[in-house]
Amino acid sequence: MPNVAGIVYIRLTAPDLDVQETFLSHFGLEKVLRTDTKLYMRGTDSNPYIHITELGEASVPGWAYLAASAEDLVGFAELDCASEVQEIDAPGGGNRVLLDEDVNGFTIEVVHGIEQVEPMPVRRNMVNWGEEPLRRTNEATRLAHGPATVKRMAHAVLATTDVEATLAWYRGNLGLTCSDDVHDQETGELMASFNRLDKGEDYVDHHVLFAMKGEVSGLNHVAFEVADIDDVMTGHEYLKSVDEYEHVWGVGRHSLGDQVFDYWFDPYKRVHEHNTDNAMFNNQVPGNKVTNSQDDLGGQWGPPPPDFFLGYGMP
Repeated sequence: MPNVAGIVYIRLTAPDLDVQETFLSHFGLEKVLRTDTKLYMRGTDSNPYIHITELGEASVPGWAYLAASAEDLVGFAELDCASEVQEIDAPGGGNRVLLDEDVNGFTIEVVHGIEQVEPMPVRRNMVNWGEEPLRRTNEATRLAHGPATVKRMAHAVLATTDVEATLAWYRGNLGLTCSDDVHDQETGELMASFNRLDKGEDYVDHHVLFAMKGEVSGLNHVAFEVADIDDVMTGHEYLKSVDEYEHVWGVGRHSLGDQVFDYWFDPYKRVHEHNTDNAMFNNQVPGNKVTNSQDDLGGQWGPPPPDFFLGYGMP
């Protein structure tokens, strides 16, 4: 069985594409294509789109992973839960296989052959660190006021009523591997799990999927990497200044995954995250067992998560 090689885009539905487009623009995405029924938005990296919104009642149909080759895509099509290989009718073309994720009700797409586009230029701010105090000289830092600079989709997080069945599905069908399994510190029950791509010796993000126990199954949040820590903060201040959206959690730094993070609701209660400075691992680091203590699931600095958030899911 092949392993997926990346995560590509999220697919949502919304009753008003104008409202969704405005939020996503304020969040830091760029419009690629808008039809009467679909909205495609991109980041600054080479994927032609990383966020799709279709017209309809607000919901979360699923998200897409990358197959490393056309042969791998055919391999995914041989799974019992899979469709045949289909052409993608979207910017960049390509092909996909639809997987019926029947544990939580998502449709997971595996894609290949989407034509990439030229990355967008990103201004990076040189930072003078304690051990490198002369990286920026004779020049003052002046940060632009505006949305964050979203680069790519980083991961999806879901709430589930059955953590073990969820992990069996994603590990068994997509080849994801454990970074951290989170157990209840009193009962030992498996409460959550961070899972990463398995690309051998190549380094990958600490997690591309996080599953946690919840009362209902649904999307907890979708995460997008931004340019740097300054970008997290300027994006936070910009969304505050717009004064139209509900802030969820942040700014802080996670304990598991290390990211500097900031979470916001979109207009339909789907949580969108800005993050940067991901921990990177390869197959030299085995899966880890941790507890659901505040030290592990809270953060290294910043405010604690709101009471509703751990276990929150939007179908």
